[in-house]
Amino acid sequence: MLAYVTLGTNNKEKALAFYDAVLGEMGAKRFFANDRLQFYGVGPGQPMLAIGDPYDKESASCGNGVMPALACADNATVDKVYNKAISLGAVDEGAPGNRMPTFYGAYFRDPDGNKICVCKLG
Repeated sequence: MLAYVTLGTNNKEKALAFYDAVLGEMGAKRFFANDRLQFYGVGPGQPMLAIGDPYDKESASCGNGVMPALACADNATVDKVYNKAISLGAVDEGAPGNRMPTFYGAYFRDPDGNKICVCKLG
């Protein structure tokens, strides 16, 4: 059902460098872009994450209660993505661990303050 989630940035160059490295740990790469947005994904027809300038040309801000959750193949990938994000200056919002019997996840805030979850479901 999910096609993509867009996160705004106030420093596109810094944000794209961050997401190139962090999402690369999940096997995601840049898919396509326009003058405002860069889309990342793991394959055609799969959900994507878009990083870019807000459409209204105002400053980007993170929304209270907004949090994309990005699916990882396994717990080791959750750990790897989280550790990469933290090494690049992300702020810890919850270290990797089991949250429920079928949910292993970790949480961080990107350089623009957006809260991100990386998780393994099932």
